[in-house]
Amino acid sequence: MNALVATNRNFKLAARLLGLDSKLEKSLLIPFREIKVECTIPKDDGTLATFVGFRIQHDNARGPMKGGIRYHPEVDPDEVNALAQLMTWKTAVANIPYGGAKGGIGCNPGELSKSELERLTRVFTQKIHDLIGIHTDVPAPDMGTGPQTMAWILDEYSKFHGHSPAVVTGKPIDLGGSLGRDAATGRGVLFATEALLNEHGKSISGQKFVIQGFGNVGSWAAQLIHEKGGKVVALSDITGAIKNSNGIDIPSLLKHVKENKGIKGFHGGDSIDPKSVLVEDCDILIPAALGGVINRENANEIKAKFIIEAANHPTDPEADEVGHCDLKLHNYNKMKACNVFSLYKSADFVKERSHYTARHLCKLWRSHC
Repeated sequence: MNALVATNRNFKLAARLLGLDSKLEKSLLIPFREIKVECTIPKDDGTLATFVGFRIQHDNARGPMKGGIRYHPEVDPDEVNALAQLMTWKTAVANIPYGGAKGGIGCNPGELSKSELERLTRVFTQKIHDLIGIHTDVPAPDMGTGPQTMAWILDEYSKFHGHSPAVVTGKPIDLGGSLGRDAATGRGVLFATEALLNEHGKSISGQKFVIQGFGNVGSWAAQLIHEKGGKVVALSDITGAIKNSNGIDIPSLLKHVKENKGIKGFHGGDSIDPKSVLVEDCDILIPAALGGVINRENANEIKAKFIIEAANHPTDPEADEVGHCDLKLHNYNKMKACNVFSLYKSADFVKERSHYTARHLCKLWRSHC
């Protein structure tokens, strides 16, 4: 199902349950601003390449808009629009004074050199710098981007507006980034999982986990779950997938991924079809990659007792209608809040409340569970 169609469908269902006025419902679905830019850069071989970038600013009723920028081949306006809308709801649910936005560039970052990625990021920033800002719209890392990307945006933005460290979150610590921000979303997954299992008289120790996606969120979730005694039995990323019924050695895998830029080739498990990861036998399934991966076609095949949603809208609304997903819906509020912890870290930095530490924010998050 199209990402925007799925998100709108969920919102309309919620609006009916809340009894929202039809005019208010319509106004909340229409984004504040949609930006599309063409980014042409010289490649390292001297040729020119053009990429399409988007920034959707959905709503600023509660404060400056906030949301990540992703680099991925499947980035399109509908997906970015849906993600921007989801950011509006997440900041509101977390009671953080921000609105929602999202951005992205349709590219494969793995096929671009570091210098090409820098040029692309700087050109994109040049095209949108007048439309973002501390009190307007604050970008952050997302799929395919990270602290280095945010550093380039900060530097390019500062050429036009003066030194403005709060224009992005998720930047390197040396440039004013927030301690613990890189692990925040994965830690939110851990906290949500602990809260969910606690309701059922269980703990993470001894539970079997399957994680789809081994980027920032998936890798931190795997590391933290492993440290708590959880057994990660299957994992996948863009390069491949592995399975080990005795539990994957996460520290060794992290070292392998750092050296080889992916799971492929890791000898601590059997190679499997990445498409089969979602239906592997486990106690807890954590989709931490793209949206729409759990759908009507595969929902009945999922063997997990619980699903913790670490990605943005990984479950199609149609999958919710399949019998297996009743348990997922039962714990919907816990799971959808997984990456809100990173919003607390972002709010902490932008508002410059330096007396807040990662420990304080962990306590704050746990109070919401």
